Amino acid sequence: MLILILAMAVSIGATLLIIRSARAHGHLSADHDFSGPQKFHAKAVPRIGGLGIVVGLVSAAIFLSFNDAPAARLAGLLLICGLPAFAAGLVEDLTKRVSPKIRLVAVAASALLAILLMDAAVTRTGIPGLDTLLTWPAAAALLTVFGVVGFANSINIIDGFNGLASMCVVIMLGAICYVAFQSGDLLIATIALAGIGAVLGFFMWNFPAGLIFLGDGGAYFLGFFVAEVSILLLARNPDDVSPLFPLLVCIYPVFETLFSIYRRRFLRAVPPTMPDGIHLHSLIYRRMIRWAVGNQSAKALTRRNSLTSPYLWCLCMLSVVPAVLFWDNTAVLAVFLLLFAFTYVALYWRIVRFRAPRWLILPGNTRPDPGNDL
Repeated sequence: MLILILAMAVSIGATLLIIRSARAHGHLSADHDFSGPQKFHAKAVPRIGGLGIVVGLVSAAIFLSFNDAPAARLAGLLLICGLPAFAAGLVEDLTKRVSPKIRLVAVAASALLAILLMDAAVTRTGIPGLDTLLTWPAAAALLTVFGVVGFANSINIIDGFNGLASMCVVIMLGAICYVAFQSGDLLIATIALAGIGAVLGFFMWNFPAGLIFLGDGGAYFLGFFVAEVSILLLARNPDDVSPLFPLLVCIYPVFETLFSIYRRRFLRAVPPTMPDGIHLHSLIYRRMIRWAVGNQSAKALTRRNSLTSPYLWCLCMLSVVPAVLFWDNTAVLAVFLLLFAFTYVALYWRIVRFRAPRWLILPGNTRPDPGNDL
């Protein structure tokens, strides 16, 4: 628990320093674009919050070097491997000139480094045919890189509202930490605790006031970090933890990404990479948080922004809770994966057709925002 407090305290201080010095670097670091389909902030805000998280993790690694050498080594390797993903995102945050393709290639490079330096490869999935294929190192490496890149991108996709992505990451790391303790893997549990602390240090400045954003650097790094800690948990505990446990823990952002690709490619006939404003979190913002419709003041928009995230935290918990309860039972986890997919699609279609359950809608102004339909 001490490592969590340390990482959190340092992250709080580093993030506050970034916020307080925004006048000096805001012309580079602040998000001045309010017109994009996924832009929901009311004023220019620094988008380099990932820097505070990384500083928090670095402090944790330094502390561990005096107390727990194996944990310090693992934390250091994770930071080194994650550097390409973080650096590419951070440069984009500062320059707005790094294409999505380059950022994803950087995440792939980070995943390859993790395979080479930590042997962090997916070698089992619980699917008989696929598991046979994964006995080939090249196939395992290819699947691992694809999975890490996809998950990092999915965290970036859900990073649209104050506290949404960061709290989901905390929830996921909490589940991984719990199962690591249950499996007797204190090394992974310690790394997960450090990650929780570093992210919480950022979270307190991001939610609810939105004083700083994760940015691409923070989102891609956190996606990489959660994916790699999950892979290491499986690799180190092959006989204890079900290979479907990490997938169920992380299914909300993963399914959001897959559903978005399907929706854009087959329903709207546009490129899957084209951004739009009809992700589930965007629809909840526009069609369920109705009390502030029409009020464009910064205070009202910020409050409306922050009220959106708890809906998605609950959705994330719908998969994390059963994952924690049945972390060693592959068959049960597979059933809950299907249940989550059904729940997500059913909720999405109800909201997009203005038929959201009335008990989910905040009282007040009932005039819906027409937004963008499918």
